[in-house]
Amino acid sequence: MPNELDKILILSSQPDFTLRLEELRKTVCEAAAFNPISREGQTVVRIIDEVCKDGDKAIAKFTKEFDGVELKDEQFQVTDEKLQKAYSELEKNNEKLLAGIRKAIKNVKKYQKEIFIGSSKNCSGGTGIKYTPIERIGICVPGASAPLPSTVIMTAVPAIVAGVKEIAIVSPPRYKGSIHPVILAVCCELEITEVYRIGGAQAVAALAFGTKTIPKVDKIVGPGNKWVQTAKTLVFGQVGIDSIAGPSEVLIIANAQANPAWIAADMLSQAEHDPGSAVLFTDSVDFVKSVLSELGKQVERLDRAEATKKCLLKYSGIVAFENTDELIKQANFFAAEHLQIQCGDESRKIAEKINNAGAIFIGSYTPVAVGDYWAGPSHTLPTGGGARFSSALNANDFIKSTSIIEYDKEKLAASADDIIRLAETEGLDAHAKSVKIRQQPTDS
Repeated sequence: MPNELDKILILSSQPDFTLRLEELRKTVCEAAAFNPISREGQTVVRIIDEVCKDGDKAIAKFTKEFDGVELKDEQFQVTDEKLQKAYSELEKNNEKLLAGIRKAIKNVKKYQKEIFIGSSKNCSGGTGIKYTPIERIGICVPGASAPLPSTVIMTAVPAIVAGVKEIAIVSPPRYKGSIHPVILAVCCELEITEVYRIGGAQAVAALAFGTKTIPKVDKIVGPGNKWVQTAKTLVFGQVGIDSIAGPSEVLIIANAQANPAWIAADMLSQAEHDPGSAVLFTDSVDFVKSVLSELGKQVERLDRAEATKKCLLKYSGIVAFENTDELIKQANFFAAEHLQIQCGDESRKIAEKINNAGAIFIGSYTPVAVGDYWAGPSHTLPTGGGARFSSALNANDFIKSTSIIEYDKEKLAASADDIIRLAETEGLDAHAKSVKIRQQPTDS
């Protein structure tokens, strides 16, 4: 196995180094969403179009086609009884897990409240800003390769903090024809009662355009596979979206001070998502060899060994640079979803030079799992290079800002000539006259 993994090694001494590095970056980026004009992209377009035309009938059709589950439209939504049953069973059979879920919710809520700007209001010189919560949102919760109750926490809690009134959750029926009970239990814990057992592009289309049984939303958030993320990009404008959030990826910056066994474990933690991408940047060739050896040993011990190996070979890479400066430059170019820095005393200094990353994990004792489940920031992050222009999902993504402008007679008079001059320069005569008329004497 170590010989097989040698394929993912890219050394600066190799003549095709630059080409292979760019191919790796493109591979990671292309894993995030389909090209809309590709065959798969056009399939997503067709799915959205059919849902727009046929509503619930199309959702039932695609749920049977892609998930192998036959549902009538009245069966899309999970009943309150089933939500409560899932919660009661978790409470009865796994108190420690429920306690951990509650602690995670508390951590996320605390962090989101601390960074929330929606309660502030800045006014100066006749201008101000007003923040209003988005009224209704939809959350995509993956459910294919593994149940992800943490995604409910990391997406719904920021929305709750922001004051969103209506939250609808969609998740594919991949667990005995429904949604995994732990996901349902977390929904119940958060008092979310609108949960639909539908997924994929058809669920995104339903949320964006609405059907007889599923009211449309104002914004769609959450991670997912290429089908879900492509659908989100195609419905943007009809609704808001957070970012292209999936599949999972990590870029690790490490030097010889790092523990190669830990680095290998961190790479595998993302590759096991299937699909998932794991990239290591380092300036030590000897360190690279140690990590490759550890990857070969550890991957064989995983429950999903074969799938994880495929992700390592298809979406991952280990890159040895000549110097740290070039390494940092390329890390900013990659703009990874998760960026881990394990460079001993240099870790924080390197972190300060990273401008493009969804989340930065500093130090040897901060694996991505800390952010995925516990620390407080949302694990819903931009992928595929989207961290160049997108941010981690947070409470501020669930509010709208409205500009406030209020001038009195004297303030308008002081600015009137300049406003009129600008309007006339643009040839907008009526704009200018709307100011001029207020400068003329009135009978009163």
